[in-house]
Amino acid sequence: MAKKVSSLLKIREAAQRLNVNPETLRRWDRQGRLKAIRIGKRGDRRYKEEDIEKFTESK
Repeated sequence: MAKKVSSLLKIREAAQRLNVNPETLRRWDRQGRLKAIRIGKRGDRRYKEEDIEKFTESK
């Protein structure tokens, strides 16, 4: 059985799915509540689609 490849969501996309402000996601990342993957020189946040799904299920 093949493992599902999770796509990465930009912070605005993740915020829309969770119906929160992007700043809320930044705060949650700092608190360790919903960790982001940092990419690029600027350290842009990306969120795994599967992590977003798990987070919504746990609420």
